[in-house]
Amino acid sequence: MNDLIKKLVEAYGPSGFEDQMRALIRPEIEKYADEITVDAMGNLIARKKGSGGGLKVMIAAHMDEIGLMISHITEDGFCRFTNIGGIYPHTLLGSRVQFEDGRIGIIYSDRITDRGKIHGLDKHYIDVGASSKADCPVQVGDAVGFVREFVAQGKFLSAKSMDDRIGCVVAIEAMKRLKKTPHDVYFVFSVQEEVGTRGAEAAANGIDPDVGIALDVTLAGDTPEPTPIAVSLGKGTAIKVKDSGMIAHTGLVRTMKKRAEAANIPYQLEVLTGGTTDARPIQIANGGAAAGCISIPCRYVHSQSETVHADDVENSIKLLVEILSNPIDL
Repeated sequence: MNDLIKKLVEAYGPSGFEDQMRALIRPEIEKYADEITVDAMGNLIARKKGSGGGLKVMIAAHMDEIGLMISHITEDGFCRFTNIGGIYPHTLLGSRVQFEDGRIGIIYSDRITDRGKIHGLDKHYIDVGASSKADCPVQVGDAVGFVREFVAQGKFLSAKSMDDRIGCVVAIEAMKRLKKTPHDVYFVFSVQEEVGTRGAEAAANGIDPDVGIALDVTLAGDTPEPTPIAVSLGKGTAIKVKDSGMIAHTGLVRTMKKRAEAANIPYQLEVLTGGTTDARPIQIANGGAAAGCISIPCRYVHSQSETVHADDVENSIKLLVEILSNPIDL
């Protein structure tokens, strides 16, 4: 599975620029889907038909990642930028970024006179090796993603875009392992999650599911002075109860717990005080849906070294397969 993870997490695909990701994922799922479509937003939707008597279920994992966009170019050829999604300025200095055509740039900042302070995004720039605005090879509006290779240290897996390529891996592996389901399942590899869960909203309005399950990362509370959360790496997949955007459907949470316990799958309960996932727009689309989320515990979210545990990834896959293989009692 690490080969698939490496392929996805190292790829380029900031929000709104997911074409390369869609091209990577499609061949991985084609032989496991009964139907594949791409909607107007760019969501990749793979339908797996059920045997009958089940529900219409939407599974959402977002393909996009946080990134940057060129806002203007100085006369000396340096590229100023704005954010695509949630960017922390203190993670930027010295970082390498990649443009859609593969060109590499280096991020640095204006002179720092007080090293105890951090410049805002507007005081950073990307150096692409240009000597003037006229010979700069990039343009205003070009998007960039970060460059950082995948690292596996035992079962600890680190990369620049576990959020949410690891959710895409869970969806792909679940499709491969799901031999039979009573449900009509739509696996949605969604776009533009990092800028407002926009792709999942469009997909949910089109599919109109009875049940929606997002696959995404969540914070880990097992590092020095972390955000308080009862989730740790290596202790099991996390079943979302609440985040800042939604309260998970209690019947779906109950079903998730029941399936995990019946299959001896270790799990944790997630109450996240900040942030949300594609489950939110699914929950309120059209007339509403029973929505929840299977979360993969992750350290250093929205940095270039997001870290997950291989056992949690495997248990997330197992739980999703168990849910989809059986009736969903709400």
